[in-house]
Amino acid sequence: MAGCHDILEETTRERFEPGFFKTEEGVVGGLTALYANLRRVYGQPYYYNATETGTDEYTYGAQADGNFQAADLSGLGIPDAQTSRFDVLWNASYAAINSSSGIIANATEAEMPAALIAEARFFRAFGYFQLVQAFGGVPLDLGGGILEFNTAPTLVSSRNTVPEVYSLAIFPDLVQAVADLEDNPRVNGGVTKNVARLILAKAYLTYGWWLENPNNIPTYPEASRTDPDGHDAQWYFQAAYDVATNAIDNPGPYMLQETFYDVNLAQNDRNSEIMLWADHTEYSAKYSESNVTGWDGGDAQNQAVWMVTWYFHTIKASADPATWSPVDAMFRTVQAGQSYSRMWSRMAPPIGVFTNTFADKTNDSRFNGTFTTAYRATWHYNPGRAENTLYGANFMPVGPNDRILSFLPSDPGGIDYSNTTFNSGTEAGYLPGRQDYVVPLTKISRADYPGLWKLGVYRQGSDYNDDKVASSRPYNILKFSELYFIAAEAAVKGANGSRTARDLINVIRSRAGKWRFDVAENQEKLEDYSAEMTNATPVTIDINYILDERSREYFGEGYRWYDLARTQKWEEYAGTYQISPKAGQDPVTVEREIEPYLYLRPVPVGQLDRMDGDEAYKTNYQNPGYRGGE
Repeated sequence: MAGCHDILEETTRERFEPGFFKTEEGVVGGLTALYANLRRVYGQPYYYNATETGTDEYTYGAQADGNFQAADLSGLGIPDAQTSRFDVLWNASYAAINSSSGIIANATEAEMPAALIAEARFFRAFGYFQLVQAFGGVPLDLGGGILEFNTAPTLVSSRNTVPEVYSLAIFPDLVQAVADLEDNPRVNGGVTKNVARLILAKAYLTYGWWLENPNNIPTYPEASRTDPDGHDAQWYFQAAYDVATNAIDNPGPYMLQETFYDVNLAQNDRNSEIMLWADHTEYSAKYSESNVTGWDGGDAQNQAVWMVTWYFHTIKASADPATWSPVDAMFRTVQAGQSYSRMWSRMAPPIGVFTNTFADKTNDSRFNGTFTTAYRATWHYNPGRAENTLYGANFMPVGPNDRILSFLPSDPGGIDYSNTTFNSGTEAGYLPGRQDYVVPLTKISRADYPGLWKLGVYRQGSDYNDDKVASSRPYNILKFSELYFIAAEAAVKGANGSRTARDLINVIRSRAGKWRFDVAENQEKLEDYSAEMTNATPVTIDINYILDERSREYFGEGYRWYDLARTQKWEEYAGTYQISPKAGQDPVTVEREIEPYLYLRPVPVGQLDRMDGDEAYKTNYQNPGYRGGE
């Protein structure tokens, strides 16, 4: 980024003591640990599941275990204190919050540079903001006092209310961070004034919704929907708009990429649109915190995309042009590009994703730049395979990198799913005159569905061919584009300014109409449909349109549950979904039971087990709905 020349050097330490935070080396070391801690949340597969499964973006897949089935809320269980994978967020956040408090207290006493301390303020506020959205009111006193660094274990805890968390922790820290942070990052990927503005604007927006509470969603600990500072919801919507538009007008080193494709292209990682990421590298297991040459199962690995990748490696073709002699047409490799990540099939998109959210597949490049809909033969990446040609459906020849399976925009009719002659090894069928097997997007199943290209694994080096390795790409957390969405949503909620919600959304939609590359066709495509995209935008934007656009922009990135919870639209958007029992069969409608208490996630059982106190004390600590006997 502009103005940034230093690279983040990581030194692992088992613990930090107060005196260490009174030196600049200690402050920098503590901040480095805060950046590293992001890896334990973002890209972590079970937290990813918790933010996506059960929304309109994902249901459980064919290989889902109980964690994913329960998260779907469709009759196969309900997340509770033992099984809810929001425990990942709880456990990682409090370690970071306490370290942040240690840096703030001791570095302030030692008169360290304000900009360094402001980075810690950002991380403390960011941690609390994520927690309060998921759990409601959470503890501000970790044993040493309100927002104080705690150095001794404590077995007691008290939860603050939602207004207290915002007014005492989130807003003051972020306002101070905005004031003290520099425009340009201290290190590559470091937080800046505008990173703090993004979270401050989003916190204002979220708290405004909480105060308004349009669908009477319960909170805990119980608290009046009034603001300690005397502001109403409209004040916070206006504040969100003002902060977000100020950040847009003063971008610093950040800007939108020219095309949506460029935002998520692996070769363009850490681009100027990405404001914060959980970093990984393929060149060092130490700095990636995962094995870069194979499986190791650590808790800091980026494995999110595995969860949404189906078992495409089972696709077969024939070695003989006249008699079906099945061999593997696909080799599992990370060298073939972003489309071929390791597959676990834990999560699958419902059909509505393709018929509703991404209905426009012609003008809007975001469908093409989000999913893998064309699977191309990769057997030649296997050093043990020497065939130049295989034979697919209709015994038609298939060469390396040719299509072997495609997801069609609609059902043309006449697809043969019998697999009696051309057995694809999947649920897909075939059509006369095509060498590739086909599945209509209107009839996908939990086993056969488009993969998530945007998060796909990629290796820059050419010395490794094992798909078991976790993704060495950074996991994107915050994007400059979200400032436009925050301001637009605030405008829909009544905020006033020179830009309307339509103006702001059309910046994003205009960019979405610009094509540079066609992922499905694997070739350059220089087309500009920005006028068609902006002309199709409604004159009056409502919150549902904002949510639809957010899903098109951030599909599968871990935003969705937070978006639906903030706006209290979870039941409306995800109460039912459709999916086919088997690819090609007529879809069935599945109902979910999204009770109001589920808007708050359960406090993890590990937290309750570590606390002293009788059962009544622990019961009252837990969110209602997750208590034994309720």
